[in-house]
Amino acid sequence: MKVTVLGAGVTGITSAWFLRQAGHEVTVIDRQPGAGLETSFANGGQISVSHAEPWANPGAPLKVLKWLMREDAPLLFRLRPDLNQWLWGLDFLRQCTPGRTRHNIKQMVNLGLYSRATLQKLRADTGMDYQQKTEGILHFYTSEKEFADAQGPAAVMREYGCELEMKTPDECVAIEPALAASRSKIVGGSMTPSDESGDAHAFTRQLAALCAAQGVEFLYNTRIVGARKEGDQLRSIQIASTEGVVSDISADAYVMCLGSYSPQWARLLGQSLRIYPAKGYSVTLPVTNEAASYSVSLTDDEYKLVFSRLGNRLRIAGTAELDGYNTDLNLVRCEAIVRRVRELFPDMSDGRNARYWTGLRPATPSNVPYIGRSKTSNLFLNTGHGTLGWTHSCGSGAAIADIVSGLTPQVDFAFTGLSGRHKPISLGKPATFQA
Repeated sequence: MKVTVLGAGVTGITSAWFLRQAGHEVTVIDRQPGAGLETSFANGGQISVSHAEPWANPGAPLKVLKWLMREDAPLLFRLRPDLNQWLWGLDFLRQCTPGRTRHNIKQMVNLGLYSRATLQKLRADTGMDYQQKTEGILHFYTSEKEFADAQGPAAVMREYGCELEMKTPDECVAIEPALAASRSKIVGGSMTPSDESGDAHAFTRQLAALCAAQGVEFLYNTRIVGARKEGDQLRSIQIASTEGVVSDISADAYVMCLGSYSPQWARLLGQSLRIYPAKGYSVTLPVTNEAASYSVSLTDDEYKLVFSRLGNRLRIAGTAELDGYNTDLNLVRCEAIVRRVRELFPDMSDGRNARYWTGLRPATPSNVPYIGRSKTSNLFLNTGHGTLGWTHSCGSGAAIADIVSGLTPQVDFAFTGLSGRHKPISLGKPATFQA
């Protein structure tokens, strides 16, 4: 089949790779001049199965109220006269029950385990090097309450197969000696030895190059401006180049990997996706004091920050700001990250030469992404991964390739639009490209 992938972020590129491996003719469309230049560009870098507790959990509503007026809050709802934001927020509250939280943790762990294993096989098969580190991820806690609250979700994660070991403060420092400067603040931690980290942007660019070598066609600097639907099938999409040339492109199947912009495009087809942009921030610092710099990937659970070592760079990322499609860089939130870094690692960096970045992460209220068939029979979804797009990219890419091919994915997950045995799409007339 001819398959068009909409979006060249990390999930779009992994989708393209696995679709091509399945024998399909693949075209990728993106408005940027290259792969991985938006949400995948400077994220936290973690392949974190252990990051499976959703934002929507029983303790979240009180935290959100407490953080509502704090400009540097880890999760900030910047209330707007935006119906989509309010509907998203109501659904978020509905997901905060113990039963739904447990269900969502199961989905995240299952997909995360499958995705991590798929990434490891892909890396072994291709020899890719994206400054990956495989020493695991250490979650540390500086609040007794946060550490106590983490025990329940950790037990659920272990029940579903996530290897997660609770650690004492001294054990945390033994795993990452750079935490010695903060030993008095740490009350405990957890270690997931099989988790990883790496440069998501480097991975995406390399995999895109491998896709091109396998015959995948890339249409960069290309915007999607319209669509033509007949019955329950998408027949063609209208695209425009940066020079303003408009043309139609047709395919047998389409895979939507448009991140935070997926709802806007789906709305053109009369469909609703409960995805809202959660603006995240990252700070990248050069390694200036090797002895005081961390090497193991870390998660500061109280402040919702992740730390990754990318060669001679230190990447710290986190926080979520629900403020529509505003992509302005908020220096207050960036400086709050640097302040926390200096508090934890006082001798690691003075904050000079910091590179700030912000990007929109496509968040669902449950944190569970849309992977599967849409209401339009030949349009498939691989979007809504929130903060875990890098973690789940290989697994969701492999799964969507199976679904498009009419196969059953190898992972137990609540796929969108699938009930019972999956059937292949029915093909109409051969796909054509109009210049």
